[in-house]
Amino acid sequence: MSYENKLLQMKKMLGKKTEHKQEKPKFIKPEPPLYSEQWQQAGLKRIENEFGMLFKREVHYPFDYQHGNHKLGELFHALKRWKSQADDHPFAISEQETIMFFDTETTGLKGAGTHIFLLGFLQADEEGFLLTQYVLADPSNEAAFLFESKLWQREATIVSYNGKSFDWPQLQVRWTLNKQHLPPLKTQRQIDLLHSTKRLWKDDLSRMKLIQVEQEKLGFYRKGDIPGHLAPIIYFDAVKSGSAETLIKVLVHNEWDLLSLITLYIHSTNLLFDAIAMESATTYTNIGKWFGDLKKRKTSTEILQAVTKHFNTNEAGYAHFYLAYELKRTGETDLAIESFRSAIPAISARKQLQAYEQLAMLYEHQVKDYELAFMYSEKGRDLLDKISFQKEIQLQNQQKNWQKRLVRLDNKRNKNNGDKP
Repeated sequence: MSYENKLLQMKKMLGKKTEHKQEKPKFIKPEPPLYSEQWQQAGLKRIENEFGMLFKREVHYPFDYQHGNHKLGELFHALKRWKSQADDHPFAISEQETIMFFDTETTGLKGAGTHIFLLGFLQADEEGFLLTQYVLADPSNEAAFLFESKLWQREATIVSYNGKSFDWPQLQVRWTLNKQHLPPLKTQRQIDLLHSTKRLWKDDLSRMKLIQVEQEKLGFYRKGDIPGHLAPIIYFDAVKSGSAETLIKVLVHNEWDLLSLITLYIHSTNLLFDAIAMESATTYTNIGKWFGDLKKRKTSTEILQAVTKHFNTNEAGYAHFYLAYELKRTGETDLAIESFRSAIPAISARKQLQAYEQLAMLYEHQVKDYELAFMYSEKGRDLLDKISFQKEIQLQNQQKNWQKRLVRLDNKRNKNNGDKP
């Protein structure tokens, strides 16, 4: 064979790519922990699957089970209210959706070394509500623990408390670290009740911890509860010593969290649709503002007007403030002016500044009363000294803007006076 033919043959051989199938790594099933019997004696059921072992606890509640001020079965009435009144609200859940109340307990707050050691679910069935808790036997059995949750095959609306920002992202991290063994985690619709709680009770509750919401809004008071920050210590001790008696208290803590998610959803839904009753003016003002932010102007206006009628002016100051914006949008200038003026004595200095600006604009552009527009502009400018700005440049820019307005209005009123006979 000639030298040229040999080179051609070698090129052909080099051009061939050897295909290698990437085999899925074989899973080595971990040995069962020695404390298995002790945990079972404490009331946990041992579960084994192809990836190892975990523990499970189940509790069933009838529909008329009372948790604080509400019975769990009231959830279905809340769902019907959404269907009939505002099913396009981001907080709404349809009766056709599978709802899964969800909460976790973790060994830390962040980082790849943080494990979820407890997955808690609460769902309705034909006879009531079923609580299911999966407990991590130890970190070597994590794949078994995650697989048994069946979150790779469920399709549900996840309802949690700070779960959208914490619990679910943590779950995604742990799932990713085990992705070579587990089916892909399904994306689920998320409703985070912490977000709605902030919407409802901003400036009404001093803290948004679930336990405070339970006590002040849901009528539930925990007895013998384990503080959440102790849960990781208790879990590690249970794994080390084999004793699960205190660990059960952590499961009860998680159980109460889940039950409160149902009653919080019920209570929040009722607040959005019921007439003004036992809550504060601040809460109902927050509700009116929430509907306004969702562009549901008619509902927002109706709620804010009800607040201004039901509570005194001092309590309803912010309701007047937000109502004024809605009235301005619909062209009801006189009523908007009245609401802004009513709001000023009862709102913060920053909101007062906005109210003075709006009054100056309304009198200048709609009413054409340059004297009053000038007067409210002076009030706004004078108020700047009482407001703390983060940067000096912010104060300087505000001063320039208000001074420009005053110069313009002064020219307009002088011209207007000059035109008079």
